[in-house]
Amino acid sequence: MNEIQTDFTALSHDGRGVAHIDGKTVFVPNVLPGERARLRIVRRKRRYDEGVLLELLSHSPERVSPRCRHFLHCSGCSLQHLSATSQIAAKQHVLADNFERIGKVVPARWLPALQDAPWGYRRKGRLSVRWVEKKGRVLVGFHETNPRYVADLQSCDVLHPTLGSCLRELAAQISRLSIRTRIPQIEFAAGDEALVLVIRHTEAPSATDCASLAAFGDAQGLSIWLQPQGPDSAHPLRRQDRVRLTYRVQDDLEITFQPLDFIQIHSGMNQRMVHQALALLELSPRHRILDLFSGIGNFTLPMARYVTEVVGIEGESGLVQRAIDNAHNNGIENARFYSADLFEDQQAAPWAQQPWDAIVLDPPRAGAAELLDYLPVAATHKLLYISCHPASLARDAGTLVHRHGFHLQAAGVMDMFPHTSHVESMALFTRD
Repeated sequence: MNEIQTDFTALSHDGRGVAHIDGKTVFVPNVLPGERARLRIVRRKRRYDEGVLLELLSHSPERVSPRCRHFLHCSGCSLQHLSATSQIAAKQHVLADNFERIGKVVPARWLPALQDAPWGYRRKGRLSVRWVEKKGRVLVGFHETNPRYVADLQSCDVLHPTLGSCLRELAAQISRLSIRTRIPQIEFAAGDEALVLVIRHTEAPSATDCASLAAFGDAQGLSIWLQPQGPDSAHPLRRQDRVRLTYRVQDDLEITFQPLDFIQIHSGMNQRMVHQALALLELSPRHRILDLFSGIGNFTLPMARYVTEVVGIEGESGLVQRAIDNAHNNGIENARFYSADLFEDQQAAPWAQQPWDAIVLDPPRAGAAELLDYLPVAATHKLLYISCHPASLARDAGTLVHRHGFHLQAAGVMDMFPHTSHVESMALFTRD
């Protein structure tokens, strides 16, 4: 296709540069607003085109040199070429645009953006594994920008340093296994004191494989688990690999989790997020709080220290049991946890028929649209919404404001995933 020179005026929600050519929007990776570039259109759609960068003809003052040598090929990060201050500003803009365009709401005030360590922060995630016959070895990493391929990573600066520094050795280790073609992915989970690799395999490893993996784990300071089928099948390779994974939310509040449990991936940011949530809620000993999508108690247990009662509702029974155990281990007696599918009508549930002073929502990407039809909000004066997807938050914000009479009191972004276009945010809704 023909080459084109044009100016870029904006950044898309997924971190691509945006230009307009002959009245049509064009998206091109690795270009920033204010830059001029030479590009080639590689995909034409009815409403937009997609292109690839051939040459930058001018540079934005916000452009920085990517720290990672794999940046142009790996899809794990999309914004390493943009300064940290501009990254968080772009995310705040995405949230504001979604509020205005989708929810038709504007916050009364913007919260200062929360940021923490930009490197070595990722303590939870999934790596793809692929045996490449032509290379004669295994690749371990995130997918390339072309999702059909796995990026050939030697190291990764956003992963927990223990893992990020040994990706080359991990790939070499998997290459030595007899089942190297039967391992599609490796999940990892890091607590404050230990890191676990969960190796998903579709064929049982041999005794030699297990011995080799055990030696690798010992050498790298990793605990090795195996997962032959679904999540419930995950188990430690050896007895000594059954380590206790924990993290602290507050100095003296420790939360225990299992390797495949959902946790917030950025430890420092999680602590800042919980602290901000407590400050916004302004809890007092007379309050009763409902925490929906409560997980293993990340928000529930810190809140319990300031209120009369807090009830956590979570759809996955394993997480509910972990939350109960965490409450017990921390000596917290005023937190109760129940399992319920929050995407089904729960109006008949006892907790849905009680009045609550405040409700905390921390839903998955789909948001909480179904819940807003039956939530017991009549007596609720505050609702705190933690979101991992700005569009679903904006949609639900419109419902809370225009149907339920709440005010969008405050909102802001949290940089849970530095160098990516992922937008984590928090919004406080109040009602007189």
